[in-house]
Amino acid sequence: MRMTGNIRTGLLALLGVGLSACAADGTWRLPAAEPTLYPPAVFTHRVASSHVVLYWNCARPEPGVLRLDGVAQNPWGHQEVRFLELELVGMDARERTVSQAAAAVPNFLLRTNEISPFHLDLRTAGTEVRFDLFYQYRFQDNGGRFLAGSPVGVPRLLAQATQRFMARDVCSDTQHRLQTPPQ
Repeated sequence: MRMTGNIRTGLLALLGVGLSACAADGTWRLPAAEPTLYPPAVFTHRVASSHVVLYWNCARPEPGVLRLDGVAQNPWGHQEVRFLELELVGMDARERTVSQAAAAVPNFLLRTNEISPFHLDLRTAGTEVRFDLFYQYRFQDNGGRFLAGSPVGVPRLLAQATQRFMARDVCSDTQHRLQTPPQ
């Protein structure tokens, strides 16, 4: 009994020396994380739904192209936002679609406080008077009700409702603008 106690003590001491040696030479150091910029610091437009906030900038990198570069964030929800898709639509004076571009955010799951970039390049027709942004995602909104499954011991399936939204005139100088803090 006493011998096994000595062996355990010796193994713990050896393990401690090994761990301290690894820590001393930097082998166990984690790489420095790149700081994530808080979205309002770099974007000029914003729109929010109950589960997602979108931040973006509009640019014209070349004639006939409108570019939206932005990020999507799930700042409030304790549940994941899934499969966020965006569509940028150019509308003419008669409210007809004349151009469109679509994309999905690379992270198909947005967890709480997670940020995922998006990028839309729209080839314009030249007759657009405004650009509208449509976005949709799936959200597991159970509202406290279980839709399938036994009450105890078995995983339950919950509904994933598709949430759809529209932001009108997303590149306007007056619409969806972020407030700049007073200096």
